[in-house]
Amino acid sequence: MRLVKITSAYPGYLKEFYDSRPDTALLPYGEQKKALDRDAFGWADFWSHALSPLGYEVLEITRNAGPLQEVWARENGVKEGTGPVGIVVEQVKRYRPDILWFDDTDEALLRGLRDAVPSLRLVLGWVGSAIPASGVWSDMDLILSCAPESVAVMKDAGHEAAHLHHGFDPRVPGRLADRGKTMDISFIGQVVRSGGVHRHREEFLEKVAQGTSLEIFSPSEGFTWRDDVTSAVKSIVYRSAHALRAAGIPASWISAIPLAGGALRWQARPVSPVNRRLKRFLRPPVFGLDMFQVIRDSRITLNIHADSSPRFASNMRLFETTGVGTCLVTDWRENLHELFEPDSEVVTYRSADECMEKVSWLLDNPGKREDIAMAGMRRTLREHTFEHRAAELDRIIRTSLVKRSGQGGAAP
Repeated sequence: MRLVKITSAYPGYLKEFYDSRPDTALLPYGEQKKALDRDAFGWADFWSHALSPLGYEVLEITRNAGPLQEVWARENGVKEGTGPVGIVVEQVKRYRPDILWFDDTDEALLRGLRDAVPSLRLVLGWVGSAIPASGVWSDMDLILSCAPESVAVMKDAGHEAAHLHHGFDPRVPGRLADRGKTMDISFIGQVVRSGGVHRHREEFLEKVAQGTSLEIFSPSEGFTWRDDVTSAVKSIVYRSAHALRAAGIPASWISAIPLAGGALRWQARPVSPVNRRLKRFLRPPVFGLDMFQVIRDSRITLNIHADSSPRFASNMRLFETTGVGTCLVTDWRENLHELFEPDSEVVTYRSADECMEKVSWLLDNPGKREDIAMAGMRRTLREHTFEHRAAELDRIIRTSLVKRSGQGGAAP
């Protein structure tokens, strides 16, 4: 079967990748894609590598990798001036896939692909624990998620949904330098203050950072005092506009005031993009192999699930950390024992105080810490690789095709 997977990469990662390798954008499509894949950002070529032995031909498209997409268009005679969306549509049309895995929320693009690619028999989607507001879900035949919470939400909304854990690609460690453990404890990830996505994470990191040698690698490091000033001004405007509205001033009058009118439409009061008490612990963000190298260089890597995943262990860091042989300290979740043996293959905590206590013990007992790290790595390589996930995905796909055939849909 032929499968196309469409996704986007963090713009910050793509900028860093091409800025640090300026000649890469000049390479032919195949060589350029190979360089991106080898850097192991996100899913890279993990799925195509794992699905190929099962009889799948896989085309992976990173739709916002501009240099890569543009060189594909030139090499394949796509009309000059065709925009990014048109290039994606042309790629998929020419590939004639049976299955589209759409890891995106662009409703117009998905509908355009459905109309333009008659070979499609199944459209898969993907969502993490935080579900973006979008109408795209209705145009998918089956939505996959690493988070059981999201599977339940999707099913409650009337969508077909299935659970599929993240995995680890065992090729990654061979691309890393083995230079010993040079860092006590690392945390890698975002600390998004708006929308309450990481409210608990922020509070937790603030407390743990004060009591440990934690280093936080995050895009938040890039915010400056100018961002603080901007958010403070916006906060004043927001409060003023809503104070006027509460005093009975008509919204139409407030809208005529410069800045204030738009503030009435903001969903929440703007806040500073970064907690200033965390600033001294912040380091520049790391992606791809640089991220894996930081994990490998760490004696301990801390994992904190997003607020949108309060019950189940589901994120990528579980497998990335254990996969490269670093001791994982992660928040307790009710299903964690199904993935790892708590305090034997990974270390768990239920509070910031317990986390700090266990981190201190692990740093004081390097032999025990390494025993746990190696046990976690063996478990991941034995049960949690992309090869394991590919076999599960194959079962999900074939079951869905049979079900759709019975409903008068595509035949398997």
